[in-house]
Amino acid sequence: MHRVIITIFLVLKLANVSAQTDWKLKSESDGIKVYTSNVTGSKFKAIKVECELNATLSQLVKVLLDVKNCPEWLYHTKLCTLVKQVSPGELYYYSEISIPWPVQNRDFVAHLTVSQNPETKVITIDGPAVNGMVPLKDGIVRVRSSKGLWVITPLKKNFLKVVYTLQLDPGGNLPAWLVNLFAAEGPMKSFQGLKSQIKKPLYHDAELSFIKD
Repeated sequence: MHRVIITIFLVLKLANVSAQTDWKLKSESDGIKVYTSNVTGSKFKAIKVECELNATLSQLVKVLLDVKNCPEWLYHTKLCTLVKQVSPGELYYYSEISIPWPVQNRDFVAHLTVSQNPETKVITIDGPAVNGMVPLKDGIVRVRSSKGLWVITPLKKNFLKVVYTLQLDPGGNLPAWLVNLFAAEGPMKSFQGLKSQIKKPLYHDAELSFIKD
């Protein structure tokens, strides 16, 4: 019952983010499409990424939960460390994002929760930023508002459709034009990196007890 409630909550949350009516295609390459949308009451744009991956559900989930290796493929990610492992499919992690000087780096703590619909096998991964858990650091601006959501749908054997949405406020004195510039480039670079990362031997024979492939 608890997992069903979580699944319903995540579906409603995705519907809320995807309700943006002005998604505009900003870039397309390697089968990856990056969209941005204006957000009411915010100077920062929401992001949506769509692509197909040649992988199993377990392979992709293993990559996304492999916190220590995220800097290998996530755009401008300086470091990622595990803060707390709640269960095999739920964790908290800390990340620092490198931003070109003279702008200060950003950091955040995210709470990842993996849920799978037992009938459709569709996976949702909720990843909002949370306050506390890691002390503030001198010279780094803490991101306090960030809502990220993955929806992973199996298409056919070893092929997945991925939809990722993100809405954030990076905090501090950061010009919106710089954030919105990164909004188009960052997701494209990250998903190109994800495509390469998932092919590494570490994930080749991935099997997760809480994921049904």
